[in-house]
Amino acid sequence: MKEKLYNRERGIEYAKKWAYSRNPTYYNFDSVGGDCTSFVSQCLYAGTEIMNYHKLNGWYYRSGNDKSPSWSGVENFYQFLIHNKSVGPYGKDVNILKITKGDIAQISFDGEKFGHSLYIVDILGQTPENILVATHTFDSYGRSIASYQYKKIRLIHIEGVRKW
Repeated sequence: MKEKLYNRERGIEYAKKWAYSRNPTYYNFDSVGGDCTSFVSQCLYAGTEIMNYHKLNGWYYRSGNDKSPSWSGVENFYQFLIHNKSVGPYGKDVNILKITKGDIAQISFDGEKFGHSLYIVDILGQTPENILVATHTFDSYGRSIASYQYKKIRLIHIEGVRKW
């Protein structure tokens, strides 16, 4: 396997273009639990151009009925990124000082279950007030993470992308 560059700027451009609308290429999951993680997956895919088609442990989208659980599920997405040793993007948990644009945040509203994914589009400083995100379900672009009423946050730094 070879490493491929993750084009963070391309992911951010995608986020800016589609933050307040839906790309017709992808199913809109708003009515079935939310579109946030699918949107973040779309942003990540725009910057990686690689999917992992492994049926059980992959990260891919062909249609609303043919996708991996990690494409649109908050916890599945996290597990894929943190544990992926195969094709596609991979990342690690980091603290707020180690994130960069194009990374991912996930928040827990109840302090127990993570239920919302956000794509980091800008960092003005290393505090929640200065980390700006894009997301669906609560459609926004350039919104401060601090504006959410969350109890826990986890930050995932995308370390790279593997291809065959």
